[in-house]
Amino acid sequence: MNCIIVDDEPLAREELQALINEVSDTEVSGKFSNAKSALNFLNLNPIDLVFLDIEMPMVSGIEFATQLAGSTLVIFTTAYPQYALKSYELDAIDYLLKPVDKSKLQKAIRKAEAYRALLSENPENNTIEGNTQDFLLIKSDRRFYKIKFEDIRFVEGLKDYVVIHLASQKLITAMNLKTFHQKIPQHSFLRISKSYIVNKHFIESFDHHTVYLNENELPLGEIYKKDFFDTYSKGIISPDKY
Repeated sequence: MNCIIVDDEPLAREELQALINEVSDTEVSGKFSNAKSALNFLNLNPIDLVFLDIEMPMVSGIEFATQLAGSTLVIFTTAYPQYALKSYELDAIDYLLKPVDKSKLQKAIRKAEAYRALLSENPENNTIEGNTQDFLLIKSDRRFYKIKFEDIRFVEGLKDYVVIHLASQKLITAMNLKTFHQKIPQHSFLRISKSYIVNKHFIESFDHHTVYLNENELPLGEIYKKDFFDTYSKGIISPDKY
């Protein structure tokens, strides 16, 4: 896997490259101080992953991310935690706060590698052929796979696809998250952000910004927050505590 680093701070670029080299075999193919020069490079060079700062002059990282090709993955790096939810709305793989923690960087790169592998499997060939009240049928390589709803932990929107997270594997299929949500039981699955649907039976805890499912920490979007509390807590938590 290869990557580029886009950050207007020279020291931040150097430190991030050193960390990437320390924790992975990911090749750093370029470092850029602004979005324009990075985009010019990307137009000529296929890149798997972009480490992208958000607060940059002229064109912000958020604006730049909307211009990236669908196959290019993004990990945001920033000193400003308030951008976290916005970054996930852009289907970012992860969001790392500066100074970047080595273990969190390693985890984010491993996630990017796993998603690159999923995207390389021609997900357009994986199609949802039907559903019952208990399961989905997904066709892949001329075989039909039965996916029980009770086994789905959460579903993630990634570019033009959805990633179905089961206990022991991930499945990807070409479909947007809204359409997928219509095919699964509404009483068991909750939309918690633009990018995530969770099976409420796997939720271990939550706060005002995050839903926790074992090792997964999923963002709770502002516009979904009231419905989440109303549905999941069933009136146990007072609305004034949102």
